[in-house]
Amino acid sequence: MAPSETAVEKELESKEPSVLTPKVFDKPEHFINRELSWLEFNRRVLEEAQDPNVPLLERLKFLSIFSSNLDEFFMVRVAGVRRQIDASVMTKGPEGLLPREVMDAMSKKIHELTSVQHDYFFDALLPQLNKEGIFILKPDQLTDEQLIFAHEYYKQSVESILTPLAIDPSHPFPHLANRTISLVAEVKPSAPSKLPKTNLAIIPVSFAVIPRFVRLPSPESTYHFILLEDLIRLYLGELFKGYDVVNCYTIRVTRDSDLQYDEDPSEDLIKAIAESLRNRRKGAAIRLQYDQGFSEPILKMLVQELDLEAEDLYPTRGFVAFSDLMQLYNNLDVDRLKDPPFPPQRVKEFETGTDMFSVIRNGDILIHHPYQSFDYVTRFLREAAEDPQVLAIKMTLYRIAANSPIAMALQLAAERGKQVAVLVELKARFDEEANIQWAQKLEDAGAHVIYGMAGLKTHCKVCLIVRQEKNKIRRYCHLGTGNYNDRTSQIYGDLGLFTCHPRFGEDLTNLFNVLTGYSVPSKFHRIKMAPTELREAFIGKIRREVSNAKEGKPAQIIAKMNALVDKQIILELYRASQSGVTIKLIIRGICCLRPGVKGVSENIEAVSIIDRFLEHARIFYFQNNDQPEYFLASSDWMPRNLDQRIEVMFPIKEPKYQQMLWNIVQAQWSDNLKARRFQQDGTTARVKNEKKKIRSQILLYDMAVKEAQA
Repeated sequence: MAPSETAVEKELESKEPSVLTPKVFDKPEHFINRELSWLEFNRRVLEEAQDPNVPLLERLKFLSIFSSNLDEFFMVRVAGVRRQIDASVMTKGPEGLLPREVMDAMSKKIHELTSVQHDYFFDALLPQLNKEGIFILKPDQLTDEQLIFAHEYYKQSVESILTPLAIDPSHPFPHLANRTISLVAEVKPSAPSKLPKTNLAIIPVSFAVIPRFVRLPSPESTYHFILLEDLIRLYLGELFKGYDVVNCYTIRVTRDSDLQYDEDPSEDLIKAIAESLRNRRKGAAIRLQYDQGFSEPILKMLVQELDLEAEDLYPTRGFVAFSDLMQLYNNLDVDRLKDPPFPPQRVKEFETGTDMFSVIRNGDILIHHPYQSFDYVTRFLREAAEDPQVLAIKMTLYRIAANSPIAMALQLAAERGKQVAVLVELKARFDEEANIQWAQKLEDAGAHVIYGMAGLKTHCKVCLIVRQEKNKIRRYCHLGTGNYNDRTSQIYGDLGLFTCHPRFGEDLTNLFNVLTGYSVPSKFHRIKMAPTELREAFIGKIRREVSNAKEGKPAQIIAKMNALVDKQIILELYRASQSGVTIKLIIRGICCLRPGVKGVSENIEAVSIIDRFLEHARIFYFQNNDQPEYFLASSDWMPRNLDQRIEVMFPIKEPKYQQMLWNIVQAQWSDNLKARRFQQDGTTARVKNEKKKIRSQILLYDMAVKEAQA
């Protein structure tokens, strides 16, 4: 379906012959490896955890996010590089590195970062938590009262769900589930016996039903916890009756979790993905975390059984799975140690007491989440479900929350006899199971559910509501940069447009015909769609700025996104830079472009912002000889977005909202507290200036408050 990068490039080059072509800049030294760039992003998350200006429990949260990010990086990216190595792949990336070289560089960096994380937690963060009356106690630190409580808790809630698994010639090595903590116990008979002198057992510890941080009786205004695995250690003797526990260690295995399935059109996609999900649990081990001081013979046995390399081993200082600290954060109701609340602001146009359709008929409305409430999106669907004049609802869903009010509204609409067509993307990584469950619920309610397109992920976020009004049909649309997920919308920075403009209505009607049936993508009026035309659209607009710059006209590009990886786009930006186009990039995560390189990218600057909200919006500004164009999109500048996904870019034409987008990018570009500038070597550095301190997310929230009160 998608034209190849080479085909697009040849077509565009033929339209604009130039001595200074993008190919001039195609050299390994002009690119940063994407995996190493991502690790630099996660280093920034760790830096936020270390920032003394961040409230104490928010630092705890960032430490958890750093580990959670790293877990997923291992399960997908490290696992992918490992598969390349195992397959003897000798293809170099744009930066000139072989898979083996990438693995070596990643391993070195990850070991460095996790060492910093452990030292910071034990030497800085934990003592500060203790000063605030928050303690994670070891078994030998418990009082008599706490020991009585711990034993009762063990007997009532823990003991019956533990399953010790012996390891000996008659018991095969057990499967260790992905990201599950296990205890490895060395035991020996308490009395003389013919049994082996020392035996080994593994006890998997599940936090699915029991929290890892067990709250103990605590003095007033204090919080005492014990880790579940430490509580179990206290009573291992009761688990191994007739044996003495010689040693007990904690381990955690991370496994390859990237889904592998065959998208044969003749196969049921739900069945294929469900089978792949079952196989995911058995993926190859790619990391072993374990206590320092671990028995060398046992470690050697684990390495052999799990088929690991030395680079896959990560010793810890007595605490594995920092990602679980989020549980502790959620259990500590200490407001003074957390960020002050930023309640989402109301949008005054929708607060007139009339239905949303009447408001949208008066003009487009653009909302900036989470500064402005996501409830309007939920209300949009709920009103549509309950409105007898609404005939049909069509929508794409990528990541669906467990108790999604949006999915419930679609369910209600279908039950009330409206035509409901929902594309549920079953291939949304790590949300596959939730999406399958909702797909089946929606089908049961009578909705037409489509499971995506073979070979492509549907990543666009669009909704079309068809309504009968007097003697005509009117189409109401919502297009966004973020998922229709009421939970993530509280912490993800995204934008969404409500409109009933006929051109948007025609475009989304045609788009859904492509998604739900057999329809060749037509020329759209307003939107641009990947993988058929979005790459060409971006390149065309970059080249228009090049032409303007060559003619002495104003030429500037400002692009805000999650990641910049696409080689062809980077080459076009290098050529634009050398043609005199000013380029400002706001990139949350991966940036494979090297800014500020003489003769290549002097006119390119790039910043990254990590703060309390996750920057997720995609905004694209092209100066266009002072006839500026503004676009929002679901797509980043990555090959997967431009070539392997259904994505949508759409224009913002209303002057009021163009100014709103300009204010957003200018606020973020002026940030000198949470922003970091990308350096030529791929690292990031603090913004150095003597200006007034600006934290863009607070500035944007203040703008939303002002707008609500106007």
